[in-house]
Amino acid sequence: MARINVNPTRMELARLKKSLASAQKGHKLLKDERDELMRRFLETVRLAKDLREKVEDELLKSQRYLQAAAAQLGTKKLKTALLLPKGTLLTAVDKQTVMSVSLPKFTALEKTGNSYSYGFAHTVADLDTSVNILLSLQDDLLRLAELEKSAELMAGEIERTRRRVNALEYVMIPDYQETIRYISSKLDENERSNSIRLLKVKDMVINEAIESKRRSD
Repeated sequence: MARINVNPTRMELARLKKSLASAQKGHKLLKDERDELMRRFLETVRLAKDLREKVEDELLKSQRYLQAAAAQLGTKKLKTALLLPKGTLLTAVDKQTVMSVSLPKFTALEKTGNSYSYGFAHTVADLDTSVNILLSLQDDLLRLAELEKSAELMAGEIERTRRRVNALEYVMIPDYQETIRYISSKLDENERSNSIRLLKVKDMVINEAIESKRRSD
């Protein structure tokens, strides 16, 4: 806590009190924003965790079917069958604002071409099952990417907001308060000194008046 280097005047005192009120209001707003961001961040992390577990389970299942297909076809034939994908998934990337944070929004628009890059006559059913599982995960993968990127962006904003809250709470507001106390103390001291000076002047005037009257008598 440090005192701001200003002149101890009533004008400065009024200015500092106004600045302190603004800082305290800003501190409250930032704390509320940080708390709401934290709530939404934790909710997003929970959703991402649940969805990631589901996606990883499905990917593992697809991997097992793919390994079974490789055992039946051979690795070379399997690689040849999957060498040239024929389908394309078009995706829209938009933005949504949450608590002043710009978050991504991914949406699958349409699929063009054939989802299978091979003919069914020379492959096995396990390969079809593996590909079908992957195709069914497209929306979930987009949603997972959206959630995890949103969590990353919110975490960065929470950290920035936390630093601003701490700067106000532990530096700016205490400095304002300390300076206000100092100026108030100085002004009170000056006021007491002026009062004492006025009393002394008054006593001197009274004594002079008494002395003057005594001489005239």
